[in-house]
Amino acid sequence: MLLHPEETESGPWRPVGDDALAALLTRLLPEGRGVLLVDGRSGSGKSTFAERAAALLGGVTVHSDDLAWHHDAIAWDDLAVPHVIEPWRRGEDVDYRPPGWVARDRHGSVRVPADVRVLVLEGVGAGRASLATHANAVVWVQSDRVEARERGLRRDVELGRTPEEAERFWDEWMSAEEPFLAGDRPWERADLVVSSREADWAPGRTTVAMRPDEDPMTDSR
Repeated sequence: MLLHPEETESGPWRPVGDDALAALLTRLLPEGRGVLLVDGRSGSGKSTFAERAAALLGGVTVHSDDLAWHHDAIAWDDLAVPHVIEPWRRGEDVDYRPPGWVARDRHGSVRVPADVRVLVLEGVGAGRASLATHANAVVWVQSDRVEARERGLRRDVELGRTPEEAERFWDEWMSAEEPFLAGDRPWERADLVVSSREADWAPGRTTVAMRPDEDPMTDSR
């Protein structure tokens, strides 16, 4: 896997089915309820994994792209903690309109019912230190740089950008994302790492690596 120079490849890797993945994630949450942060680089597949995790755990996914919309692409934790995580932990329904939504009259809101068992918050920087202290577990979706870039460019073209516009947008975004992740290093606080290599990803199968102290298959004798 071709990674950024500051990031070390996780392992050992093993493929697990959805039932085993749900069991692994449940072990990371107190009584199966809590806040799960899903982080990864752009194009890593973190949104796909977050939706899979939420479906398996009976949770709801909040996307940082919604919180950060016309706010700040990187610094959105000031919205996530007081308006999403803390109210939900208090047992309140979350029905939040971020400032960018209000200013530009975007329809709808960010919603998390109080009675869901798991709040999954995903996005670049979701596993940052300032958010991890408010969560129960962090997942890092580790990606190959070439594959992630290809996925990101393909997604942007599908959203309507020309290939040239997609290239420019990707490069501009990386100028903010890369130094932030290099400084915060969220993969170092991950309880579970997911491989997003094309060869490791399939419906009903996820390739994972866990910290030895979190891995139920680790022999502690």
